[in-house]
Amino acid sequence: MPGLNCENILLPIDLGHESSWAKALPAAADLARLYGATLHVLTVIPDVGMPVVGAFFPADFAEQAHRKAQDALAAWMNDHMEQDVTAQAHVRSGTIYDEIIAAADEIGAEMIVMASHRPQMRDYLLGPNAARVVRHARQHVCVVRSE
Repeated sequence: MPGLNCENILLPIDLGHESSWAKALPAAADLARLYGATLHVLTVIPDVGMPVVGAFFPADFAEQAHRKAQDALAAWMNDHMEQDVTAQAHVRSGTIYDEIIAAADEIGAEMIVMASHRPQMRDYLLGPNAARVVRHARQHVCVVRSE
């Protein structure tokens, strides 16, 4: 993109769904190389919802979930990130699209690269998340179709 100064790119992924990164990762990595940018890989632990739902989980559930997500993301990055791309891992908890936007703002991302899916796919919730990010993010958003 001519005229774009890009030092930080955010790539939100769902570790449980390869379709959330299989095509978005190569696109984000290419952009990071092109601009000499740092690629920030984010995974979000979904919010468990109302307090009445949270009461069914152990007291340290959130801490354990965060730690497991950090370990899983570190392993994912070790397996999938190419050595010539500077990358950082981030784990957040909450509403997926809100956390993507907040993370992009906090790291100073100029661009968000994320996958989107057709609504008939089994993990279609990523579609509405991508749509909300596109509508509300201040950054450029590159949506990569998974099919």
